[in-house]
Amino acid sequence: MPPDATDQQGLSPAEAARRLAADGPNELPQSRPRSALRQLRGVLAEPMFLLLVACGGIYMVLGDRAEALMLLGFVFIVMAISFVQQRRSERSLDALRDLSSPRALVLRDGVAQRIAGRELVEGDIVLLAEGDRVPADMALLDASNLTIDESMLTGESLPVAKQLPLADDNTALPATAAMVASPAVYAYAGTLVTQGMARGRVSATGERSALGQIGKSLAALGGEQTPTQLQTAQIVRRVAAIGLALAAALALGWWALLGDWLNGLLAGLTLAMAILPEELPVVLTLFLGLGAWRLSREKVLARSIPAVELLGATTVLCVDKTGTLTANRMAVRRLCSEQAAYDCAADAAAPLQEELHGVLEYAVLASHRRAYDPMESAIGDAGQRLLANTEHLHADWTLVNDYPLSREMLAMSRVWQSPDRRELMIAAKGAPEAVVDLCHMDEARAAAIAAQVEALARDGLRVLGVACATFSASELPGNQHDFDFDFLGLVALEDPIRPDVPRAIAECRAAGIRVVMITGDHPATALSIARQAGLPVDGAAMTGAELAGLDDATLRARLPNTQVFCRVQPEQKLRLVQAFRAAGEVVAMTGDGVNDAPALKAAHIGVAMGAHGTDVAREAAALVLLNDDFSSLVTAVRYGRRVFANLRKAIVFVVAVHVPIVGLSLLPLLLGWPMLLMPVHILFLQLIIDPACSVVFEAEEIEAGAMAAPPRPPEARLFDRAVLVRGLWQGGGLLATLVGVYALARWDSGSDQVARALAFSVLVLSNLGLIQANRVWGRGAGWGRGGQAGRYFGAIALATCALLAAALGLPALGQLFGFVRPDAALLLAGAAVVGLNLLWFEAVKRVLTRAAT
Repeated sequence: MPPDATDQQGLSPAEAARRLAADGPNELPQSRPRSALRQLRGVLAEPMFLLLVACGGIYMVLGDRAEALMLLGFVFIVMAISFVQQRRSERSLDALRDLSSPRALVLRDGVAQRIAGRELVEGDIVLLAEGDRVPADMALLDASNLTIDESMLTGESLPVAKQLPLADDNTALPATAAMVASPAVYAYAGTLVTQGMARGRVSATGERSALGQIGKSLAALGGEQTPTQLQTAQIVRRVAAIGLALAAALALGWWALLGDWLNGLLAGLTLAMAILPEELPVVLTLFLGLGAWRLSREKVLARSIPAVELLGATTVLCVDKTGTLTANRMAVRRLCSEQAAYDCAADAAAPLQEELHGVLEYAVLASHRRAYDPMESAIGDAGQRLLANTEHLHADWTLVNDYPLSREMLAMSRVWQSPDRRELMIAAKGAPEAVVDLCHMDEARAAAIAAQVEALARDGLRVLGVACATFSASELPGNQHDFDFDFLGLVALEDPIRPDVPRAIAECRAAGIRVVMITGDHPATALSIARQAGLPVDGAAMTGAELAGLDDATLRARLPNTQVFCRVQPEQKLRLVQAFRAAGEVVAMTGDGVNDAPALKAAHIGVAMGAHGTDVAREAAALVLLNDDFSSLVTAVRYGRRVFANLRKAIVFVVAVHVPIVGLSLLPLLLGWPMLLMPVHILFLQLIIDPACSVVFEAEEIEAGAMAAPPRPPEARLFDRAVLVRGLWQGGGLLATLVGVYALARWDSGSDQVARALAFSVLVLSNLGLIQANRVWGRGAGWGRGGQAGRYFGAIALATCALLAAALGLPALGQLFGFVRPDAALLLAGAAVVGLNLLWFEAVKRVLTRAAT
């Protein structure tokens, strides 16, 4: 393909794939990944395994070689479980890193498509727009009002203007000629487009880019610790310190009372293993990592994993209209002048009236020829359709200059030179009130136009004003206000509501989450869309001008009764977020533009648009909606509630299961019994506890009615009084029955080994019941609850029962566990106690759940 054709059409997919295979991906060197050996070393360094090694050494000293070897065999099993869990978590984070890599809009065979930045190759044609992060070094082919922030490379605080010399036909000179004519023809990887649009050819990727040469790399997702992880680490340290102190006291007490320091040390180490809640960090890491991974499968990227924790507490969703509530597929619906009107749907069979040709003609001239904005694309499509074969399309006109949209003037003007006229032609479009202001018209005429705008906006249409001017002086003015504009008419565009939005908003309202729409649209348009979306609009919409006139106290007083904010400037979004936060709300905020970044940062959870949003917005946000779909945000809230609820269930189980383990480790010393639990028993229980916490509870579906409950209080913690009380009551009841079972079996059989076997069997089976009882905190024990978590639980229960049966039925294995099989009567009594424990778990669950509601 010739170079000029490549610049217009881009590479073919086959050529791009060939270059990608030859040059490698467009990514910078990453930190050295953790090898399997490094992960294994990390597992071996965990306190639990150090304690196991110490116990194995003591068994060797005692001469109990079989016990030591069996202990080491269990060590390998538990190590394998930990290793698999870590690999699973890392694979989830790897998937998130792939999703969070920069995106690029490229031309492939003439079609613009968004691809992962790592797939860019040298020679690709990349389209840049305001807010994009430049994905690779590139030579600019054409640019419009382009400025780029290169501070990360140069340290220069001011953005750099990128100006290319124009040829006579208003196209950029070839890249080689442009490089000679101007030194500022390159855009560098990692820099930020702060204004304008451009098209460029990739000249260097990956390590060969300017960014790669100075060794910069992006921080990998998932390296930060969440507040809950910090809290967990603190709890684990405290409990470990207490456990070690108790273990030392137990060892000394055993030695002082019985004179057996080796068995005393073994008892102390067993108690330390029993108390140490080493499952908690694993549980948190997996829940948050896998929760983020599950969200990514729902087209929601969690760039900040703490956001997953906080989603369930969201009380206010501040959302954009365009592209979030609406489909972001603009189409021109009506054209109006002060004398005529045309409906593109109802009048589609009729030609456009001559009186309206000028309106559409100058609306097209006021738009970019290579349009990125959906409204400009819609105007261009309407012009090609309705003005075809007329003299009102001007492909031969040359662009001289333009006046971009600004915060101060919500209108833009483009200056053109016609081949057959000496004076310049100026086309303007923008907010109707801004265009009316440009035209300096009298109040009566302005009021009539405003009434037209109001009528169109009430139908939910986005309305733009259009004006034109001529200019004959040699030097253009610095402000578009200085042109003598004539008002031509109005262009009304339609962006329909997404079909799933009303249902999603109804779900939010049922969940106690308030949805607030913040838009730059006309008040009537905003209210019409709000009604279609299902938002309550009993109160009037608040405009940006009205917002600017309110002090903070008055604004906070107005917030509860205002659902729609319109004609809002980007900096006012930040003020609204701060006002909602000051009122005690947990705020999620959507945004897509460069100027939305402060509001996204200020919100508890910033949410950026992934398909049409800017890179700056995505980098400022905690979540990215990869398909710009509002229902995905509701899904994210649902997942947030699920993650938090399932974490609490897992923690209750961990607390409850450790109570009898600790009790059965301490009571023998206090009651003068022999050791009831040994390290091998603790390891057996670990085979249940770790998979149950990290697999069963994590995979549990959200409970029925969870999205009909109000958001949890923002100050709610995972480790609170309710969790501890529930776990202690369940675990305390279990401990009491186990002590009774052990005493009864010891009295009936006269054998410590029989009593140990029966008590341990009841403990193991009751632990399975404890898992099932805590899977659901609503009605029922969840025995009929299937799904992925049910399959995981079934596998764990079968494996556990098989191991327990082997320990009771095989004499050699029973000897290693210190078991003698109980008779049938004792086994039936033990089964009855397991049933009693299940009733106890359910009773505690129901009483405490009822008390909490």
